[in-house]
Amino acid sequence: MRERVLIALGGNAMTAADGSASPEDQRRAVEKAMAHVEALLADGHQVILTHGNGPQVGNLLLKNQLAADVVPPVPLDWCGAQTQATIGTLMLNALPGRAAVVVTRTLVDPADPAFADPVKPIGRYFTQREARRFERLGQTWREFERGWRRVVASPEPREILDAAAVSALMDQGFVVVAAGGGGVPVTRAPDGSLRGVEAVIDKDLAAALLARAVRATVLVIATDVPCAFAGYGTPQARPLHRVAPAELRALHTAGHFAGGSMGPKVEAALRFVEYGGARAVIAALDDLGAALTGAAGTVVTRT
Repeated sequence: MRERVLIALGGNAMTAADGSASPEDQRRAVEKAMAHVEALLADGHQVILTHGNGPQVGNLLLKNQLAADVVPPVPLDWCGAQTQATIGTLMLNALPGRAAVVVTRTLVDPADPAFADPVKPIGRYFTQREARRFERLGQTWREFERGWRRVVASPEPREILDAAAVSALMDQGFVVVAAGGGGVPVTRAPDGSLRGVEAVIDKDLAAALLARAVRATVLVIATDVPCAFAGYGTPQARPLHRVAPAELRALHTAGHFAGGSMGPKVEAALRFVEYGGARAVIAALDDLGAALTGAAGTVVTRT
C-alpha cells in the first residue's frame, strides 16, 4: 500500500561513522541515507524528510566563538536556518526528480518553563575563562565533567508555521525536506509579529507535529539502533517490536528510555499515534524499507 511517510533522520545520518562532519563526510553520509529514501520512492510512497543538525550547528557555534572578537556572533535561530538550507541542499542533490527544501519555522511559547532554566547543552567544551567571555555576550554556560559548555532552552514545539507550504509542495508531487533540526524557533508577539529566539527544539517532537500537520500516515524515526528496548543496559533488557501506545506510555513513564537519546523518540512516536496517526516506527536507518512494512524496528500502533 502506498503511504505518505515522514522520515526523521538522526544526526548519525549526516556525519561519518566516527562523528566527523567535514563537508565531504556530510555529503557522503547524506547520499547513503538518500539511497534508502530512493527505494521507498521507487515503491510509490510519498516521502517527507526532516533531520537533525546538532553537529552542523556545533560547527557554526565554534566559528562564532573563534571569531567573536572580530565579528558579532550570529544568533542560534540563524544557525538553525543556515543548517536547514545546507543539509537540505545536500539532500536535493542526492534525490532524483522533484524535490524541495522549506526553511521552516516552529512556534514556541515565550512563557515555556524551559526559558527560565536552560539546560540543553550545545557546541563544544571550553575552559571556564573562555565560558566567562561568552557569558559577557549574553550566553548561559554551565560546568560539566569535561569542562564548560553553553546551555540553551529546549521549549515544546507548538506549531509548524510553514506546514501549509510543505503540504502544497507535496500535493504537487515534490519530495519535501522540512523542519530540519526541529525548525527555527520563533515566538509570536501580541501584535502578531514573529521573532527568532535562542533555543533548540527536539527534532523528533517537531517531526511528530509536522507529520500530523501534513496528514502523514506513518512517522518513521530513523536512528542508529534496531529498535527501542525496555530496560536498556540491564540484564532484563528486551527489544520492543510491536507495541500498543498504552504499554509504551507506561514504560516511558517508568523511566525505561533515556531523556537524551531514546526518550524523545518514544515520546514523538506516542504523540503521533495518540493524536490519530496510523502508526509510528523507531528503526535503524538501514532498515527503512522493512520498518515501513512492520518487519523491523519498534512499531507503535493502535491496532
